[in-house]
Amino acid sequence: MTLHPGINPPPFTTFISEIVEKNIFLEKTFCYPRGGGQQGDTGIIANTKIQGQLLETLPGDSIIHPMDSVEGFNVGDEVECTINQQRRNKNTTMHTVQHIVSALANDLFEAETVGNQISEEYTRIDLLFPDRDKFLQSDLEESVNDIISSKKKVNIHNWDRESILSHEQMRHTKFMDRIPSSITQLRVVEIEDVDLCPCGGTHVDNTSKLNEINITNVKSKGSGKLRLSYNLNNH
Repeated sequence: MTLHPGINPPPFTTFISEIVEKNIFLEKTFCYPRGGGQQGDTGIIANTKIQGQLLETLPGDSIIHPMDSVEGFNVGDEVECTINQQRRNKNTTMHTVQHIVSALANDLFEAETVGNQISEEYTRIDLLFPDRDKFLQSDLEESVNDIISSKKKVNIHNWDRESILSHEQMRHTKFMDRIPSSITQLRVVEIEDVDLCPCGGTHVDNTSKLNEINITNVKSKGSGKLRLSYNLNNH
């Protein structure tokens, strides 16, 4: 079942479909599994008798919910899952800002994002430049913060492959050949007038819910590549 896409995910009720070692599998889940540089959700899973700590949610053929202990849980149990909202909200805002940083680095300097790592406290992005001497930290930081303060809507779409690959404003489609052809519809995230790309991560619904960025470090990572690190004000 599709994950809750944004901030403040509410508790949800479902049933345990399988238990393997210390991993619980659910009939449906709104937990985000680690992927795309973003951390997975944590939280609590509880039945009528016991509650256990949900460790970082992981991807798999079915989404994996690693637990500190599965003692007291059984297949078929009805359970309530409570996602750690503070962790989710921080990761969600960081991820949405990463879209803006990557888009504007591309627009301003023709830089391509070739890697990223998102955490609750900071984000790291690797950018490949045709000419990295043109990069100005102040220009990128100011441009990103202008977008954050402009109250841009963030829309979520489900598009077919042809529509994605043929759209002239679509970014970051190189990975699509690794997605099985049986998956015909993909999730597309649009930050209006800023970014449009396939993405399975979590996002806010408006940039007004984001804090401004501070670029804290710029480091060379080889020919044409820079690694940027940033955090968010009041984060």
